Amino acid sequence: MSLFAKIFGGGGGKGGKGPSPQEAIQKLRETEEMLTKKQDFLEKKIGEELQIAKKNGTKNKRAALQALKRKKRYEKQLAQIDGTLSTIEFQREALENANTNTEVLKNMGFAAKAMKSAHENMDIDKVDDLMQDITEQQELAQEISDAISKPVGFGEEFDEDELLAELDELEQEELDKNLLEIGGPENAPLPNVPSSSLPSRPAKKEEDEDDMEDLQRWAMEAM
Repeated sequence: MSLFAKIFGGGGGKGGKGPSPQEAIQKLRETEEMLTKKQDFLEKKIGEELQIAKKNGTKNKRAALQALKRKKRYEKQLAQIDGTLSTIEFQREALENANTNTEVLKNMGFAAKAMKSAHENMDIDKVDDLMQDITEQQELAQEISDAISKPVGFGEEFDEDELLAELDELEQEELDKNLLEIGGPENAPLPNVPSSSLPSRPAKKEEDEDDMEDLQRWAMEAM
């Protein structure tokens, strides 16, 4: 059985069903984890063999050489594991992308079927007729709203300019009235003018006496 057969759970027969992408991804992750642990072990062993070689370099040359040989083998295995990890990582990422694309396409197909089912009983001509009816009803509703909102004059129409002129006259009359109340009466009452004519001018003394009598009489008549 090959390595990849072991990773993916065996051959399963000629007509056997292959593993799902999720199963393959999980197996690859487990393999990556195993190889990473092997890397850590090899790096540790390489360090140990290097210390042995340094320690026996002058004392026991044979032991130092054996340590360096083991170190080289470990380094070769480590390089192989690095290459294997790169290949497995690439394959895992490809599987993850393929699995993502599969899920996306499956969901898109599911949504397409749902959309098709939703539109199955729809007729584009009926939709156009319905939208036209909705537009007409909206326009009618707007016209009704406009008609209701207009002020109602009960059949009477007035010239706004005439009303404004009448209002100006009323305001002027009120202003004149206020000015008269502030300034007092316009015409004060005067005494009556005597109805009799004044006498002709007599001699000096007589004139003085007559004038005095006339003044007294005039004042009495005026009262």
